[in-house]
Amino acid sequence: MKQLDTSIIISTYNSPDWLEKVLYGYNNQTYRHFEVIIADDGSTDETRRLLKNIQEEVFYPIIHVWHEDDGFQKTKILNKAILKCNTEYIIMSDGDCIPRKDFVEQHVKYREEGYYLSGGYFMLPMAISKAITKTDIYTENCFNLSWLKNKGLKPSFKNNKVDSGFINPKILNFFTTTKASWNGHNSSGWKKDIIDVNGFDERMQYGGEDRELGERLVNNGIKSKQIRYSAVVLHLDHSRGYVNQEALEKNLAIRKHTQDQKKTWTDFGIVKD
Repeated sequence: MKQLDTSIIISTYNSPDWLEKVLYGYNNQTYRHFEVIIADDGSTDETRRLLKNIQEEVFYPIIHVWHEDDGFQKTKILNKAILKCNTEYIIMSDGDCIPRKDFVEQHVKYREEGYYLSGGYFMLPMAISKAITKTDIYTENCFNLSWLKNKGLKPSFKNNKVDSGFINPKILNFFTTTKASWNGHNSSGWKKDIIDVNGFDERMQYGGEDRELGERLVNNGIKSKQIRYSAVVLHLDHSRGYVNQEALEKNLAIRKHTQDQKKTWTDFGIVKD
């Protein structure tokens, strides 16, 4: 038995086709000492059947954490998933984000006490998202710029996230204009640091709930490190019917309070008062 030292939390909700592609991506990793925790926000049995079947193919153990569907409760299921992690280090991503084969390796390479890591994601259009097959994932075709361009990908500087070519990713990480922040698609940190700030604020719905966690980590003395050109995932397209302005404004108010008061703890997280 290999010694596991990393837990990967993958959030999902009723997207088994996308989740299957993502799990194939983790089966293609160069670094293999990890477990996968599925944070399932109330999916139907189709997702449960997928996980049962795919466990027979993939090398890593899968732990399925589920609660009943009661609207958008991603922060609640993520907190439950954090407690189920059996290692000291946690990578968080989503069930619509296919990891490049060195994804876990890069997070392990750059992890450091007193820091959390902020990786990058590359958004794909729906047509390419649907076109990606199991074979494309195992052969890394879907991370090949020529293959993506043949499928209709338009030229952009952001394409360097997929393949930095002759430019060293460390250089791109250093000169990036984006501030390192905790993003739910691709971030990692020590479990003890996440527990110390009481995990996610469960009052928050879609829109900044991940950033707010990162802000409390920073307020608690944890620094952020940018690896957005080193650790990369392909973000598959999908509808976002759960977005609403009222929730976004509520989340902004909570984040402002966290920032203004330098909050390091939420009373609405893993531990409830």
